Amino acid sequence: MGKFSRLGNDLYSGRKSIDFVGRKWLWYAMSGVIVVLAVGGLYFKGLNMGIEFTGGAQYTVSLPSSQVTQTEADNLRNAVAGTGISGAAAPVVTTSGSNAILVQTEPLSSAESNKVVDTIVQETGVDPNKAISQDTIGASWGQEVAKRSATGLVVFLVLVVLFIWAYFRQWKMSVAAIVALAHDVVITVGVYALSGFEVTPATVTGILTILGFSLYDTVVVFDKVRENTKRLSERRTTYAAQANLAVNQTLVRSINTSIVALIPVGAILYVGAVQLGSGSLKDLALALFVGMAAGAYSSIFIATPLLAQLKSSESEVQLAEKRAKARERHQADRYAAVPAFTEDMPIQGEPGAAREEHPDEPESPAAGAPAARRPPEAAGRGRVAPPARGPVRPSGASGRQQPSRQTRSKRGKK
Repeated sequence: MGKFSRLGNDLYSGRKSIDFVGRKWLWYAMSGVIVVLAVGGLYFKGLNMGIEFTGGAQYTVSLPSSQVTQTEADNLRNAVAGTGISGAAAPVVTTSGSNAILVQTEPLSSAESNKVVDTIVQETGVDPNKAISQDTIGASWGQEVAKRSATGLVVFLVLVVLFIWAYFRQWKMSVAAIVALAHDVVITVGVYALSGFEVTPATVTGILTILGFSLYDTVVVFDKVRENTKRLSERRTTYAAQANLAVNQTLVRSINTSIVALIPVGAILYVGAVQLGSGSLKDLALALFVGMAAGAYSSIFIATPLLAQLKSSESEVQLAEKRAKARERHQADRYAAVPAFTEDMPIQGEPGAAREEHPDEPESPAAGAPAARRPPEAAGRGRVAPPARGPVRPSGASGRQQPSRQTRSKRGKK
């Protein structure tokens, strides 16, 4: 842990640096491959929409409170899935309060519905006429949820653009943040398509939640970028270098917050998917887990490099780049500014060589050589001392006793 802390200090101070901005095309390529896989999963496999979106059948089984347990729900799910009915191959079985268990399947025919009821009776031993009620769920409610979610997503994106533009006063930061958000949403939805997890209203809630998490991480990094690039013309650096420094300075913080957030979400995902089976808990946890991981990745590898690329066309940023390149050339070869030899250059003897002709004639400086330095004039408090008016004579007070410096407490005392 101490090594990790020292690494964080080195990254923050700039002694060590990871080139996130300079390798932007590598990160773009990696993200492009992931996005292509996600879009391919959506196109070829599609989303497994839940019963709330497609409609279906719901069976409410009234049981004593001692039988309304997760174990009984798991047994009932396995029994219904084992009927061999395609519409009931992946039933959603959950407890409802302390006196009932809900069994949800896809739309079934009358014969298939009767077979499911018989299976429930065999598993639980209840009276089908008194303890089992069957309802048909329409797809209108799910469609309304999807419509409202799309409206909320559009409103959220508009508010994000306005907030970032008002806070940072730079529309290019808004564009980079929106691209990172779209990147996270596409990857999350693509994982749902590739994994075959059911899309429920809980999934929609999780996707809307990860937008805020991704935006939070991106705003933190952008705030550090703005702090580092303030008064860029007065600094001997470039916008890309300061943006890369900002990412390194917030890297440890981003990793720590992401790990702290992903550990409990991962535990919820494990419990929902492995121990409890299908359910809204699993759908919500998967969206949160994938979205948080993608949000941490996009804020570091996508948003900041894209921002530096968008800012590279500004005149101030280009001037800073030119100054930095000039300094690099000077540091690489400090003698590059020395004039080259030409035939008309004045001839000068070697330093210290004796002169053969006119040894008594004072040497004259060569053409272009700096003149001899004059001795500095006497100065006091920044002013040239005036010339003396006459010889210095002994003062009449030289024979008297001169006062001595005493502390304030002893002054005036004898």
